[in-house]
Amino acid sequence: MNFVGRSSHLVSLGERFARISSTGAGQMIAVRGRRQVGKSRLYTEFIARENVRHVFFTAIKGAANDAQLASFQNETLTALPSIFNASTLFASRPTSWSDALGRVRLAAEQGPVVVVLDEFPWAAESDPSLEGALQVEWDRHLQHLPVLLILIGSDIHMMERLTMHDRALFGRATEEVVKPFNPAEIAEAAPGTTPVGVFDALLITGGYPRLLADLRLNGDPLAYVRSALQEENSTLVNSAQRSLDAEFPSETQARWMLSAIGAEPVGHATFSSVVGRLAQDSGQASTALTRALKALRVDKGVLAIDTPAGSDANSKLRRYRIDDPYLRFWFRFVEPQLANVARGRPDLAVSAFDRGWDAWRRRAIEPVVHDALNRLAPTVPALAATATMSSWWTRDNAVEIDVVASDRKGEVLAIGSVKWRERRQFDSSDLAALQVARTRMPGAATAELLTVCPAGTQANIDPDLTFDAERLLSAWHA
Repeated sequence: MNFVGRSSHLVSLGERFARISSTGAGQMIAVRGRRQVGKSRLYTEFIARENVRHVFFTAIKGAANDAQLASFQNETLTALPSIFNASTLFASRPTSWSDALGRVRLAAEQGPVVVVLDEFPWAAESDPSLEGALQVEWDRHLQHLPVLLILIGSDIHMMERLTMHDRALFGRATEEVVKPFNPAEIAEAAPGTTPVGVFDALLITGGYPRLLADLRLNGDPLAYVRSALQEENSTLVNSAQRSLDAEFPSETQARWMLSAIGAEPVGHATFSSVVGRLAQDSGQASTALTRALKALRVDKGVLAIDTPAGSDANSKLRRYRIDDPYLRFWFRFVEPQLANVARGRPDLAVSAFDRGWDAWRRRAIEPVVHDALNRLAPTVPALAATATMSSWWTRDNAVEIDVVASDRKGEVLAIGSVKWRERRQFDSSDLAALQVARTRMPGAATAELLTVCPAGTQANIDPDLTFDAERLLSAWHA
Protein backbone atom coordinates (compact mmCIF):
# COMPACT_ATOMS: atom_id res chain seq x y z
CA MET A 1 0.00 0.00 0.00
CA ASN A 2 1.31 3.44 -0.91
CA PHE A 3 2.01 5.78 1.99
CA VAL A 4 -1.21 7.50 3.06
CA GLY A 5 -2.26 9.76 5.92
CA ARG A 6 0.01 11.29 8.55
CA SER A 7 -0.04 14.61 6.70
CA SER A 8 0.03 16.72 9.88
CA HIS A 9 2.99 14.72 11.24
CA LEU A 10 4.93 15.12 7.99
CA VAL A 11 4.25 18.85 7.81
CA SER A 12 5.36 19.30 11.42
CA LEU A 13 8.53 17.28 10.85
CA GLY A 14 9.36 19.26 7.71
CA GLU A 15 8.94 22.53 9.59
CA ARG A 16 11.11 21.27 12.44
CA PHE A 17 13.90 20.23 10.13
CA ALA A 18 13.77 23.53 8.24
CA ARG A 19 14.05 25.38 11.55
CA ILE A 20 16.97 23.22 12.66
CA SER A 21 18.74 23.78 9.35
CA SER A 22 18.28 27.55 9.46
CA THR A 23 19.07 28.15 13.14
CA GLY A 24 21.67 25.44 13.75
CA ALA A 25 19.93 24.49 17.02
CA GLY A 26 19.04 20.85 17.65
CA GLN A 27 15.71 19.34 18.64
CA MET A 28 14.87 16.03 20.29
CA ILE A 29 11.56 14.18 19.88
CA ALA A 30 10.37 11.23 22.00
CA VAL A 31 7.86 9.26 19.91
CA ARG A 32 5.54 6.63 21.30
CA GLY A 33 2.72 4.53 19.90
CA ARG A 34 1.43 0.99 19.97
CA ARG A 35 3.25 -1.72 18.05
CA GLN A 36 2.54 -1.89 14.31
CA VAL A 37 0.95 1.56 14.32
CA GLY A 38 3.42 2.75 11.68
CA LYS A 39 5.91 4.80 13.71
CA SER A 40 9.01 3.57 11.88
CA ARG A 41 7.26 3.85 8.51
CA LEU A 42 6.31 7.46 9.22
CA TYR A 43 9.86 8.59 9.98
CA THR A 44 11.26 6.56 7.10
CA GLU A 45 8.83 8.39 4.82
CA PHE A 46 9.88 11.75 6.26
CA ILE A 47 13.55 11.01 5.62
CA ALA A 48 12.83 9.87 2.07
CA ARG A 49 10.71 12.93 1.23
CA GLU A 50 13.23 15.37 2.65
CA ASN A 51 16.21 13.35 1.32
CA VAL A 52 18.17 14.25 4.45
CA ARG A 53 21.48 12.96 5.69
CA HIS A 54 20.60 10.50 8.41
CA VAL A 55 21.19 7.35 10.40
CA PHE A 56 18.18 5.15 11.18
CA PHE A 57 19.09 2.65 13.89
CA THR A 58 16.69 0.01 15.19
CA ALA A 59 17.70 -1.61 18.47
CA ILE A 60 17.71 -5.39 18.72
CA LYS A 61 15.62 -6.85 21.51
CA GLY A 62 17.77 -8.73 24.03
CA ALA A 63 21.06 -8.05 22.23
CA ALA A 64 24.21 -7.17 24.13
CA ASN A 65 25.35 -3.58 24.01
CA ASP A 66 28.31 -4.42 21.75
CA ALA A 67 25.87 -5.87 19.21
CA GLN A 68 23.70 -2.74 19.42
CA LEU A 69 26.69 -0.50 18.75
CA ALA A 70 27.85 -2.70 15.87
CA SER A 71 24.37 -2.39 14.36
CA PHE A 72 24.46 1.38 14.80
CA GLN A 73 27.80 1.46 12.99
CA ASN A 74 26.44 -0.63 10.11
CA GLU A 75 23.28 1.46 9.76
CA THR A 76 25.37 4.63 9.67
CA LEU A 77 27.65 3.31 6.95
CA THR A 78 24.81 2.02 4.74
CA ALA A 79 22.36 4.94 5.04
CA LEU A 80 21.65 6.95 1.90
CA PRO A 81 22.27 9.79 2.01
CA SER A 82 24.69 9.18 4.86
CA ILE A 83 25.80 11.63 7.50
CA PHE A 84 28.91 13.68 6.72
CA ASN A 85 32.19 11.72 6.71
CA ALA A 86 30.38 8.52 7.75
CA SER A 87 32.99 6.17 6.26
CA THR A 88 35.77 7.88 8.19
CA LEU A 89 33.96 8.54 11.45
CA PHE A 90 32.54 5.02 11.68
CA ALA A 91 35.41 3.04 10.18
CA SER A 92 35.65 1.31 13.56
CA ARG A 93 32.89 0.18 15.89
CA PRO A 94 32.04 2.67 18.66
CA THR A 95 33.12 1.49 22.07
CA SER A 96 30.19 3.12 23.88
CA TRP A 97 27.12 5.26 23.24
CA SER A 98 29.09 8.31 24.32
CA ASP A 99 31.61 7.45 21.63
CA ALA A 100 28.90 6.89 18.99
CA LEU A 101 27.12 10.15 19.82
CA GLY A 102 30.43 11.99 19.81
CA ARG A 103 31.04 10.84 16.25
CA VAL A 104 27.54 11.99 15.26
CA ARG A 105 28.43 15.38 16.75
CA LEU A 106 31.47 15.63 14.47
CA ALA A 107 29.25 14.90 11.47
CA ALA A 108 26.65 17.46 12.55
CA GLU A 109 29.35 20.13 12.70
CA GLN A 110 29.43 19.82 8.90
CA GLY A 111 25.65 20.24 8.37
CA PRO A 112 22.12 19.11 9.34
CA VAL A 113 21.52 15.44 10.19
CA VAL A 114 18.62 13.30 11.39
CA VAL A 115 19.34 10.54 13.90
CA VAL A 116 16.61 7.99 14.63
CA LEU A 117 16.98 5.58 17.55
CA ASP A 118 14.10 3.17 16.97
CA GLU A 119 12.97 0.78 19.71
CA PHE A 120 14.90 2.99 22.12
CA PRO A 121 13.75 1.04 25.22
CA TRP A 122 15.52 -2.07 23.91
CA ALA A 123 18.78 -0.16 23.51
CA ALA A 124 18.37 1.25 27.02
CA GLU A 125 17.84 -2.27 28.39
CA SER A 126 21.19 -3.31 26.90
CA ASP A 127 22.97 -0.31 28.43
CA PRO A 128 21.27 1.40 31.40
CA SER A 129 23.75 4.27 31.05
CA LEU A 130 22.40 5.20 27.60
CA GLU A 131 19.96 7.84 28.86
CA GLY A 132 22.66 9.51 30.91
CA ALA A 133 25.17 9.44 28.06
CA LEU A 134 22.56 10.93 25.75
CA GLN A 135 21.75 13.68 28.22
CA VAL A 136 25.41 14.65 28.64
CA GLU A 137 26.13 14.70 24.90
CA TRP A 138 22.92 16.59 24.21
CA ASP A 139 23.54 19.26 26.85
CA ARG A 140 27.16 19.79 25.90
CA HIS A 141 27.04 19.58 22.13
CA LEU A 142 24.10 18.20 20.13
CA GLN A 143 21.48 20.77 21.16
CA HIS A 144 23.79 23.46 19.76
CA LEU A 145 24.10 21.72 16.38
CA PRO A 146 21.64 21.11 13.49
CA VAL A 147 20.56 17.68 14.78
CA LEU A 148 17.05 16.25 14.78
CA LEU A 149 17.24 13.38 17.26
CA ILE A 150 14.21 11.07 17.23
CA LEU A 151 13.71 8.44 19.95
CA ILE A 152 10.99 5.89 19.09
CA GLY A 153 9.47 3.29 21.37
CA SER A 154 6.50 0.93 21.51
CA ASP A 155 6.73 0.49 25.27
CA ILE A 156 4.26 3.29 25.96
CA HIS A 157 4.77 3.39 29.72
CA MET A 158 8.57 3.56 29.38
CA MET A 159 8.38 6.28 26.71
CA GLU A 160 5.98 8.32 28.83
CA ARG A 161 8.36 8.04 31.78
CA LEU A 162 11.36 8.95 29.61
CA THR A 163 10.73 12.69 29.84
CA MET A 164 9.47 12.89 33.44
CA HIS A 165 11.19 15.03 36.03
CA ASP A 166 13.16 12.17 37.59
CA ARG A 167 14.74 11.05 34.32
CA ALA A 168 17.88 12.19 32.53
CA LEU A 169 16.04 13.58 29.48
CA PHE A 170 13.52 15.66 31.42
CA GLY A 171 12.90 19.00 29.70
CA ARG A 172 14.90 18.06 26.63
CA ALA A 173 12.55 16.11 24.37
CA THR A 174 9.23 17.06 22.81
CA GLU A 175 6.70 14.25 23.10
CA GLU A 176 4.90 12.96 20.03
CA VAL A 177 2.25 10.22 19.81
CA VAL A 178 1.64 8.24 16.62
CA LYS A 179 -1.86 6.80 16.69
CA PRO A 180 -3.55 4.30 14.39
CA PHE A 181 -5.23 5.70 11.30
CA ASN A 182 -8.35 7.73 11.97
CA PRO A 183 -11.49 7.14 9.87
CA ALA A 184 -10.51 9.73 7.25
CA GLU A 185 -7.12 8.05 6.80
CA ILE A 186 -8.82 4.65 6.63
CA ALA A 187 -11.02 6.01 3.83
CA GLU A 188 -7.87 7.19 2.05
CA ALA A 189 -6.18 3.81 2.54
CA ALA A 190 -9.23 1.93 1.25
CA PRO A 191 -10.68 4.13 -1.52
CA GLY A 192 -14.24 3.41 -2.56
CA THR A 193 -15.26 2.11 0.86
CA THR A 194 -18.65 3.38 2.04
CA PRO A 195 -18.80 5.45 5.27
CA VAL A 196 -20.29 2.47 7.12
CA GLY A 197 -17.54 0.28 5.66
CA VAL A 198 -14.93 2.73 6.93
CA PHE A 199 -16.27 2.45 10.46
CA ASP A 200 -16.46 -1.33 10.13
CA ALA A 201 -12.83 -1.31 9.04
CA LEU A 202 -11.96 0.77 12.10
CA LEU A 203 -13.73 -1.65 14.46
CA ILE A 204 -11.97 -4.63 12.86
CA THR A 205 -8.44 -3.34 12.21
CA GLY A 206 -8.20 -0.54 14.76
CA GLY A 207 -6.70 1.60 12.00
CA TYR A 208 -3.41 -0.34 11.95
CA PRO A 209 -1.77 0.13 8.52
CA ARG A 210 -0.68 -3.47 7.99
CA LEU A 211 -4.16 -4.81 8.70
CA LEU A 212 -5.67 -2.18 6.43
CA ALA A 213 -3.32 -3.20 3.62
CA ASP A 214 -4.65 -6.76 3.92
CA LEU A 215 -8.24 -5.56 4.14
CA ARG A 216 -7.83 -3.53 0.99
CA LEU A 217 -7.03 -6.71 -0.94
CA ASN A 218 -10.39 -8.16 0.10
CA GLY A 219 -12.39 -4.96 -0.46
CA ASP A 220 -15.26 -5.56 1.93
CA PRO A 221 -14.35 -5.51 5.68
CA LEU A 222 -16.58 -8.46 6.52
CA ALA A 223 -15.23 -10.49 3.61
CA TYR A 224 -11.76 -9.71 4.94
CA VAL A 225 -12.60 -11.18 8.34
CA ARG A 226 -14.09 -14.33 6.84
CA SER A 227 -11.01 -14.77 4.66
CA ALA A 228 -8.52 -14.06 7.44
CA LEU A 229 -10.16 -16.59 9.77
CA GLN A 230 -9.36 -19.34 7.25
CA GLU A 231 -5.65 -19.16 8.05
CA GLU A 232 -4.04 -19.33 11.49
CA ASN A 233 -1.03 -17.35 10.23
CA SER A 234 -3.04 -14.46 8.79
CA THR A 235 -2.18 -10.94 9.89
CA LEU A 236 -5.59 -10.45 11.52
CA VAL A 237 -5.12 -13.56 13.63
CA ASN A 238 -1.43 -13.13 14.48
CA SER A 239 -0.84 -9.39 14.95
CA ALA A 240 -2.60 -9.11 18.29
CA GLN A 241 -0.87 -12.21 19.62
CA ARG A 242 2.55 -10.81 18.77
CA SER A 243 1.78 -7.43 20.31
CA LEU A 244 0.43 -9.02 23.48
CA ASP A 245 3.46 -11.30 23.78
CA ALA A 246 5.72 -8.24 23.52
CA GLU A 247 3.74 -6.03 25.92
CA PHE A 248 2.76 -8.65 28.50
CA PRO A 249 5.61 -11.20 28.43
CA SER A 250 5.12 -12.27 32.06
CA GLU A 251 1.93 -10.52 33.16
CA THR A 252 -0.45 -13.45 32.91
CA GLN A 253 -3.06 -11.88 35.18
CA ALA A 254 -3.32 -8.87 32.87
CA ARG A 255 -3.73 -11.14 29.83
CA TRP A 256 -6.44 -13.14 31.56
CA MET A 257 -8.19 -9.93 32.47
CA LEU A 258 -8.15 -8.66 28.90
CA SER A 259 -9.54 -11.98 27.75
CA ALA A 260 -12.34 -11.84 30.33
CA ILE A 261 -13.24 -8.25 29.47
CA GLY A 262 -13.03 -8.78 25.72
CA ALA A 263 -15.18 -11.91 25.78
CA GLU A 264 -18.32 -9.88 26.57
CA PRO A 265 -20.69 -10.83 23.71
CA VAL A 266 -22.53 -7.51 23.69
CA GLY A 267 -21.97 -4.38 25.70
CA HIS A 268 -19.44 -3.56 28.35
CA ALA A 269 -18.01 -5.76 31.07
CA THR A 270 -18.67 -5.01 34.72
CA PHE A 271 -16.54 -5.93 37.71
CA SER A 272 -18.80 -8.83 38.61
CA SER A 273 -19.06 -10.17 35.04
CA VAL A 274 -15.27 -10.20 34.72
CA VAL A 275 -14.81 -11.89 38.09
CA GLY A 276 -17.31 -14.52 37.02
CA ARG A 277 -15.27 -15.40 33.93
CA LEU A 278 -11.98 -15.91 35.73
CA ALA A 279 -11.12 -19.48 36.64
CA GLN A 280 -10.54 -18.64 40.31
CA ASP A 281 -12.68 -18.35 43.40
CA SER A 282 -14.42 -14.98 43.67
CA GLY A 283 -12.06 -13.62 46.34
CA GLN A 284 -8.93 -14.40 44.35
CA ALA A 285 -10.49 -13.15 41.11
CA SER A 286 -11.53 -9.87 42.70
CA THR A 287 -8.00 -9.29 43.99
CA ALA A 288 -6.51 -10.24 40.61
CA LEU A 289 -8.78 -7.79 38.79
CA THR A 290 -7.91 -4.95 41.13
CA ARG A 291 -4.18 -5.57 40.70
CA ALA A 292 -4.40 -5.86 36.93
CA LEU A 293 -6.29 -2.60 36.43
CA LYS A 294 -3.23 -0.41 36.90
CA ALA A 295 -1.14 -2.40 34.41
CA LEU A 296 -3.92 -2.37 31.84
CA ARG A 297 -5.17 1.18 32.19
CA VAL A 298 -2.22 3.23 33.43
CA ASP A 299 0.90 1.33 32.41
CA LYS A 300 -0.25 -0.14 29.08
CA GLY A 301 -3.13 2.15 28.15
CA VAL A 302 -5.29 -0.64 26.68
CA LEU A 303 -8.23 -0.45 29.09
CA ALA A 304 -10.95 2.19 29.31
CA ILE A 305 -13.30 2.63 32.24
CA ASP A 306 -16.67 4.26 31.58
CA THR A 307 -18.98 5.75 34.18
CA PRO A 308 -22.48 7.23 33.74
CA ALA A 309 -22.58 10.91 32.79
CA GLY A 310 -22.49 13.08 35.89
CA SER A 311 -20.98 10.43 38.18
CA ASP A 312 -17.46 10.40 39.57
CA ALA A 313 -14.65 8.13 38.46
CA ASN A 314 -15.13 5.82 41.45
CA SER A 315 -18.78 5.11 40.69
CA LYS A 316 -19.79 1.51 41.35
CA LEU A 317 -21.59 1.61 38.01
CA ARG A 318 -18.32 1.73 36.07
CA ARG A 319 -17.86 -0.49 33.04
CA TYR A 320 -14.70 -1.84 31.45
CA ARG A 321 -13.82 -2.10 27.78
CA ILE A 322 -10.67 -2.64 25.74
CA ASP A 323 -9.84 0.78 24.33
CA ASP A 324 -7.96 -0.40 21.23
CA PRO A 325 -10.67 -1.33 18.66
CA TYR A 326 -8.57 -4.06 17.03
CA LEU A 327 -7.75 -5.73 20.35
CA ARG A 328 -11.38 -5.43 21.38
CA PHE A 329 -12.41 -7.17 18.16
CA TRP A 330 -9.65 -9.77 18.47
CA PHE A 331 -10.58 -10.81 22.00
CA ARG A 332 -14.24 -11.07 21.03
CA PHE A 333 -14.04 -12.90 17.69
CA VAL A 334 -10.52 -14.27 17.18
CA GLU A 335 -9.07 -15.46 20.48
CA PRO A 336 -12.03 -17.73 21.33
CA GLN A 337 -11.68 -19.36 17.89
CA LEU A 338 -7.91 -19.90 17.76
CA ALA A 339 -8.23 -23.60 18.48
CA ASN A 340 -10.87 -24.07 15.78
CA VAL A 341 -8.80 -22.23 13.19
CA ALA A 342 -5.68 -24.22 14.13
CA ARG A 343 -7.45 -27.60 13.83
CA GLY A 344 -8.82 -26.87 10.39
CA ARG A 345 -12.35 -25.79 11.32
CA PRO A 346 -12.39 -22.13 10.30
CA ASP A 347 -16.03 -22.58 9.38
CA LEU A 348 -16.86 -22.59 13.09
CA ALA A 349 -14.93 -19.34 13.58
CA VAL A 350 -16.67 -17.69 10.63
CA SER A 351 -20.07 -18.88 11.84
CA ALA A 352 -19.45 -17.42 15.32
CA PHE A 353 -18.40 -14.12 13.75
CA ASP A 354 -21.48 -13.98 11.52
CA ARG A 355 -23.79 -14.66 14.48
CA GLY A 356 -22.27 -12.11 16.81
CA TRP A 357 -21.06 -9.26 14.60
CA ASP A 358 -24.20 -7.12 14.24
CA ALA A 359 -25.07 -7.06 17.93
CA TRP A 360 -21.46 -6.51 18.97
CA ARG A 361 -20.76 -3.63 16.61
CA ARG A 362 -23.94 -1.80 17.70
CA ARG A 363 -22.27 -1.36 21.08
CA ALA A 364 -18.64 -1.19 19.96
CA ILE A 365 -19.37 1.80 17.71
CA GLU A 366 -20.48 4.02 20.61
CA PRO A 367 -17.01 5.29 21.65
CA VAL A 368 -16.34 6.13 18.00
CA VAL A 369 -19.64 8.03 17.79
CA HIS A 370 -18.70 9.95 20.95
CA ASP A 371 -15.38 10.92 19.40
CA ALA A 372 -17.02 12.04 16.16
CA LEU A 373 -19.66 14.13 17.92
CA ASN A 374 -16.99 15.74 20.10
CA ARG A 375 -15.13 16.76 16.97
CA LEU A 376 -18.27 18.05 15.28
CA ALA A 377 -19.61 19.86 18.36
CA PRO A 378 -17.93 23.25 17.67
CA THR A 379 -19.75 23.42 14.32
CA VAL A 380 -23.17 22.50 15.80
CA PRO A 381 -24.72 25.40 17.76
CA ALA A 382 -26.64 23.16 20.16
CA LEU A 383 -23.45 21.24 21.01
CA ALA A 384 -20.93 24.09 20.86
CA ALA A 385 -20.55 24.27 24.66
CA THR A 386 -19.93 20.54 25.00
CA ALA A 387 -17.15 19.63 27.42
CA THR A 388 -17.81 15.89 27.77
CA MET A 389 -19.46 13.31 25.56
CA SER A 390 -20.48 10.14 27.35
CA SER A 391 -23.34 7.74 28.08
CA TRP A 392 -25.73 7.22 31.00
CA TRP A 393 -27.42 4.21 32.55
CA THR A 394 -29.37 3.28 35.65
CA ARG A 395 -28.12 0.89 38.30
CA ASP A 396 -30.34 -1.92 37.00
CA ASN A 397 -29.49 -1.08 33.36
CA ALA A 398 -33.22 -0.75 32.64
CA VAL A 399 -32.60 2.66 31.04
CA GLU A 400 -29.56 3.48 28.94
CA ILE A 401 -28.81 6.63 26.98
CA ASP A 402 -26.12 6.15 24.33
CA VAL A 403 -25.02 9.79 24.00
CA VAL A 404 -24.96 12.53 26.63
CA ALA A 405 -23.40 15.89 25.78
CA SER A 406 -22.67 18.02 28.86
CA ASP A 407 -21.05 21.41 29.38
CA ARG A 408 -18.32 22.28 31.89
CA LYS A 409 -20.87 22.84 34.65
CA GLY A 410 -22.39 19.43 34.09
CA GLU A 411 -25.54 20.74 32.42
CA VAL A 412 -26.96 18.24 29.95
CA LEU A 413 -27.12 19.86 26.51
CA ALA A 414 -28.31 16.89 24.48
CA ILE A 415 -29.04 13.19 24.78
CA GLY A 416 -28.99 10.76 21.91
CA SER A 417 -29.71 7.27 20.69
CA VAL A 418 -27.41 5.29 18.39
CA LYS A 419 -29.14 2.82 16.09
CA TRP A 420 -26.28 1.47 13.99
CA ARG A 421 -28.19 -0.14 11.16
CA GLU A 422 -28.05 0.30 7.39
CA ARG A 423 -31.49 -0.78 6.20
CA ARG A 424 -33.95 0.56 8.76
CA GLN A 425 -34.15 4.25 9.49
CA PHE A 426 -34.45 5.81 12.92
CA ASP A 427 -38.23 5.76 13.39
CA SER A 428 -40.99 7.06 15.65
CA SER A 429 -40.70 4.18 18.13
CA ASP A 430 -36.97 4.85 18.51
CA LEU A 431 -37.65 8.53 19.13
CA ALA A 432 -40.41 7.75 21.63
CA ALA A 433 -38.02 5.53 23.59
CA LEU A 434 -35.47 8.35 23.66
CA GLN A 435 -38.10 10.79 24.91
CA VAL A 436 -39.03 8.41 27.74
CA ALA A 437 -35.35 7.97 28.64
CA ARG A 438 -34.99 11.75 28.87
CA THR A 439 -37.59 11.81 31.66
CA ARG A 440 -35.57 9.25 33.64
CA MET A 441 -32.25 11.06 33.55
CA PRO A 442 -31.73 13.77 36.19
CA GLY A 443 -31.11 17.20 34.66
CA ALA A 444 -32.06 16.17 31.12
CA ALA A 445 -35.60 17.58 30.93
CA THR A 446 -34.65 20.35 28.50
CA ALA A 447 -31.92 18.45 26.64
CA GLU A 448 -31.99 18.40 22.85
CA LEU A 449 -32.79 15.01 21.25
CA LEU A 450 -30.11 13.59 18.98
CA THR A 451 -30.30 10.60 16.63
CA VAL A 452 -27.48 8.59 15.06
CA CYS A 453 -28.33 6.07 12.33
CA PRO A 454 -26.46 5.18 9.12
CA ALA A 455 -29.78 4.62 7.34
CA GLY A 456 -30.94 8.11 8.29
CA THR A 457 -34.04 9.35 10.11
CA GLN A 458 -37.62 8.99 8.95
CA ALA A 459 -39.07 12.15 7.46
CA ASN A 460 -42.19 12.04 9.64
CA ILE A 461 -40.30 12.53 12.92
CA ASP A 462 -38.47 15.61 14.03
CA PRO A 463 -35.55 15.15 16.45
CA ASP A 464 -33.44 18.21 17.19
CA LEU A 465 -30.23 16.79 15.70
CA THR A 466 -29.60 13.97 13.24
CA PHE A 467 -26.36 12.30 12.20
CA ASP A 468 -25.69 9.55 9.68
CA ALA A 469 -22.44 7.70 8.97
CA GLU A 470 -21.34 10.16 6.29
CA ARG A 471 -21.76 13.14 8.60
CA LEU A 472 -19.87 11.37 11.38
CA LEU A 473 -17.03 10.56 8.98
CA SER A 474 -16.77 14.24 8.08
CA ALA A 475 -15.58 14.89 11.65
CA TRP A 476 -12.12 13.68 10.65
CA HIS A 477 -12.01 15.54 7.35
CA ALA A 478 -12.42 18.98 8.95
